[in-house]
This record gives sequence, C-alpha cells and structure tokens, in this order.
Amino acid sequence: MSSRLVSVFCEMVRIDSESGNEQAFLDYLARLFVQDLGASCQFDGFGNLVARVPARHCADKPPVLFGCHGDTVKPGRGIVPVVKDGVVRSQGDTILGADDKAGIAELYEAVLTATQHPPLEIVITREEETGLVGAKNLDVSLLTAQMGFILDGDTIDSVVIGGPSHMLIDVEITGRAAHAGMEPEKGVSAIRAAAHAISILKEGWVDPQTTCNVGIIEGGRIRNGVPEKAFVKAECRSLDHDTCLAYSDTIKEAFEVSARAIGAQAEVKLELGYRAMRVPDDAPVLAAARQAIERAGLTPDLRVICGGTDASILNAKGIQSVILGVGGRAEHSSDEHIYISDMEAAVKLLHHLFAVLCE
Repeated sequence: MSSRLVSVFCEMVRIDSESGNEQAFLDYLARLFVQDLGASCQFDGFGNLVARVPARHCADKPPVLFGCHGDTVKPGRGIVPVVKDGVVRSQGDTILGADDKAGIAELYEAVLTATQHPPLEIVITREEETGLVGAKNLDVSLLTAQMGFILDGDTIDSVVIGGPSHMLIDVEITGRAAHAGMEPEKGVSAIRAAAHAISILKEGWVDPQTTCNVGIIEGGRIRNGVPEKAFVKAECRSLDHDTCLAYSDTIKEAFEVSARAIGAQAEVKLELGYRAMRVPDDAPVLAAARQAIERAGLTPDLRVICGGTDASILNAKGIQSVILGVGGRAEHSSDEHIYISDMEAAVKLLHHLFAVLCE
C-alpha cells in the first residue's frame, strides 16, 4: 500500500493548485477517479468536483459524502516532494501541499483497496484556503448524502465537531490630505485614526472562545503628505454567534469613534462569512467517526476549533459533517511534512469507517 500511496501523493503535490488555479489538478483527479475508482464525475457551476462511486459489497445503504479541498496556500508552485526516513517534505522553498492533498491521496487509496464501502459522493472543493469559497458555492442539488466526513484535520485520532462564526471587517477611513512639511495643521491623518482604533482593541484571544485580528493595514501615497485614506482588513471569530456579532460591533464602533475624534470618517463593512456550528453529541455522523477511530485502536479526540472548514458550510447546507485528521504537520509553512506511517494509519481508519457505515 505505502509505495502506491506515497507515489500518488507525490504526483498530486507536483501539480500546481494554488487557490484560484486548481483546474488542472481537479481535471487530473476526475480522470484518476473515473479510471481507477469507477466514478462518474462532474463539475458544478463553480468548478467544484463531484465524483460518485458505486457501493462495494454494501447493499441498501444511503450515499455518504467524503470531502477534501483541492487548493493550496502559497508558495505552492513547483513543489518538489522529498521522501526520506519515512517522511515526505518539500525541498524547503515551498509548502508541501499535504493540506489537503494527503487527505485526497488517502481517500483514493482507501476507496481503491476497501473490501466494502457505501455509495460515495466525493467532493473536492476549490478555493477553500481563501475563505471556503468553493463550499459556499457548492451546488448541493447534485448531492443526496445527508452526512459527510471532511478529510482536512491534523492528527489521525481527531474529530472536529464545531467551529466559529466568522465576521469579515473592512474599514475605509477618509481624512484630509495636506503637505506634511508646509501645512500639516490642515491635514487629518487617516492612518492616525486607524492606529488609535487598533491600539484600543483587544486582539488575539478576546475571551476563551473569541478571537480578533487586524491582518492588513494600508494607507497614504507619499512620504510628505498627510494621508487622506487608510484601509484596514480585520476579522472576528467566536464559537458563540452572539458574541461574534457583539464584538464585531465593538470593532466597528472603535474605528468610527477614533476617526470622528480627529475629524475623519470611517466606513465599516461587516460581512458574516459563516455561522458557528456544533454537531450534536448524538449525531449519527459523530457516532460513526468515533466507532471507526476506536476500532483503529485510538481514543477519539473531539475538538471544537476557532478555524473555518468546509464542514461549517456543509452543516449550514443541511449535510451534517465532521472533520477527520489526515496526518499533516506544520501546515501553511515551508516546513510542512507528513509521516508515511500516519498516511497509512489514515487509510486503515477509513477502511474501518467504511465498515461501520455498511453495518
């Protein structure tokens, strides 16, 4: 198993698929799934790949969704995988792409080698890394599954059962331009207003389930001019939806008041990216995941995280879903790597899951 698993994984990561440029990789997957898994494949209107694989020795069971994302973060062009001492890494100048191509390779290997599995609806989304865009635009009318397993976690024993509400906050501050050397008193600095607002906000962990971050600030055009414009991109996340709304309003007010205090004006736009979700303790999808992990000899590690996943979107669309681990480490960095033993363990876990779903 490991030879083919590693070979296919390395082949996958060599295909460039930074967010927004996944088409060649998704075309490759469609051909692979048709050829080796007997799948029928189609792309929805956004370009997400939907592959249907008939059941194998598993009669009268409903389809189950298995999902991964096909895009990677940057730098993800020209990835050269290096296999050494049981670990797969990149050469060091790019990410590896185990997030999430390890999940795809493991799912492919598990379906290819399983003695039984239910009907599968495999969904490979686009642009997950830039805001779950593919999942948000997924045409669920193409699907019949009512439960799903998203292969995009880290450790093999993990099950992500909940996630946050996520507010995107865009700020445009307008002050008044003036010559910084000749008549600075006539200017109103948009950057100063932005800086004051940021200084009074609590960033990082606002409380045990809420985070705030200012990720981008841009302003001014010339060194010797009082800056008329400043732009800020921030976010708020919370496992409690009402807290997310309330603290986002606090952030909005901080920019508006700080701008007004010096004679500037702040226009603040709030956009809810997705809403907090938690899979109920008695959900069938969670019971199946726990059983499979236990049969693999592991103790299920149930987690609620403050990061966004495709499962957040699928749950909102009516497909009850959890996140399972694929074994990747140091994701989103040039040190990203994965142990082959973890990939093999993930495949065996999927075999157990298929068996549970067929009972």
